[in-house]
This record gives sequence, C-alpha cells and structure tokens, in this order.
Amino acid sequence: MTAPVEDIAGALRGEAYLADRGLATVLRVALRLGKPLLLEGEAGVGKTEVAKALARVLEARLIRLQCYEGIDVAHALYDWNYARQMLYIRTLEAAHTAGADAMDQLFGPEFLVRRPLLEAIDNDDARPPVLLIDEIDRADDEFEAFLLELLSDFQVTVPEIGTLSARRRPVVLLTSNRTRDLHDALKRRCLYHWIGHPSLEREVAIVTLRVPDASERLARQAAAFVARVRGLDVAKTPGVAETIDWVEALVSLGETELRPDVVDDTLGAVVKYHEDLERVREAGVPELVSAALGPGASGRHAR
Repeated sequence: MTAPVEDIAGALRGEAYLADRGLATVLRVALRLGKPLLLEGEAGVGKTEVAKALARVLEARLIRLQCYEGIDVAHALYDWNYARQMLYIRTLEAAHTAGADAMDQLFGPEFLVRRPLLEAIDNDDARPPVLLIDEIDRADDEFEAFLLELLSDFQVTVPEIGTLSARRRPVVLLTSNRTRDLHDALKRRCLYHWIGHPSLEREVAIVTLRVPDASERLARQAAAFVARVRGLDVAKTPGVAETIDWVEALVSLGETELRPDVVDDTLGAVVKYHEDLERVREAGVPELVSAALGPGASGRHAR
C-alpha cells in the first residue's frame, strides 16, 4: 500500500481503528520502505490493534508471535514433529528399508513444524502477511539478538535444511509495553512510533467508533472518568482498551450515563488490581462521577 496518509487513516477507520496523522504517516513509510515498525506505549493504548486492523486493510494474513519470558527458537521459528518422525522410523524398520537415504528424510520439510516467524518468511500467500511480534519486551536478550538476522535480511536459517529467504517481505510490526529497554541494535532496524493515551476528544471518538451502540454522552462521561482514574496513583493505568470494555459493559446493562452505584459495581472493567479498586473508592466514586459529568452534575444521581 502506497496510498496517501489520509487514505491509510481512512482505511483504518473503516476497520474501526482511529489512527492519528503521526501513526498513519509512519505506517505509510514502513509499507513504502518495507521496514519493520516498532510501536511502544503503555498497555491498552491500541498497539496490537494496529496490526489487526492493518492486516484487514491489506487483506493479508495476520501472523502473531506472542512473546514471553523464555521464548526460544522452537516456539518462535520451527520445531520437529517428533511423533511423526518416530512413526516414520518404525514404518521403515517394519519394511526393512531404514537405509541412510531414507533416514536423511527425517529432517526434511515434511517433518518441520512451522512456527510464526518461519510462516512469515517462507510462505506462498497471494499478499505478504502481516507479522506481529507482540510484547517483544517480555522476551529475553538472547531472543532479541536472534531477531536481528530476520529483521535485517528477512531470512532464517534451519541448519538441517538451509537458509530460507522471504520472496516478498512480510509487513512486520513489533510492540513493546516498555517493561524493559530494548537494545539499540534492534531499534536501528525499525522505524519507531510512540502511542500514548489519547486526548479526551480523541478517546471519545475511539469509543464511539468501537462501541456504536453507545451514545456520545456515555462515551464522553466514561472517557472523562477514566482520565480521572489515570490521574490517581494506581499501579496499572487503564488504557483505551479498558474504556472500550467498560462502555460495552455499561451498554449491556442498559445504562445511558454514569451513575455512582453502577460505576462502583463495574469498576472491575476499568482497574484490574484490588489495590487500585480501593484507591479509586478512597478518592470517592461519587466525586469522580460528578467531575466526569461536568458542571451542575452534583445531586443528579441520588438513586
């Protein structure tokens, strides 16, 4: 896709993702240059959703690698189907054909279990897939170093088979919640964009786009309330994802505006730690609701 920035933003909006001009611009550059894009920001601001929406816009397959502590090549790149290999060996032995040539086939492509990175590099898709390397900051230094060859040359090496190079580069997006700093070598191979918490107006627009059954009034009140919660000393700051989930919950309950009792009952959609629940309640749910509703809201919800 080499469309103008406005067209990219419009296409993403059509997939229920509201991208600002900065994000739309860096996506256009990444697509044009074929470079990986590193998206950083706090959890819940929509980094993963960028890849999902982009894959739908490009009509491409989304291949997702979820990173975690201890992830290795066997989980990220490839492994061998040991059960099938054993069955193959027993079949050869039963047929008395277990010669050297037959045994060489044990480590051929038919016994290879393709993990996300290999799927992205070696594929026959009509359109290059979108490879999402999600939460790379959760992986360790060794895995980060392993990615350097892939992000530089878009090729991977399987010792038993050889080097496999991408016929067409996949679209690569990496996300990080900054639980640790990434190495400069990885960052040099990527374009970079920071996704922060949106302004109130933008968050309202995002919520109404993602939850079309919600009124703008409810979306605005919920976004204002969550903004107040972000200003408290909470352990886990709620993101846009939490605002969307909360508004969906409120709509499912038939609510059209915030009421202190319902807010208190549904706080678990906004904050996910017991200590944070207590902090919000200590700050005063009625007071936070009143502030979210704006001037003249005091006393409107006595029930």
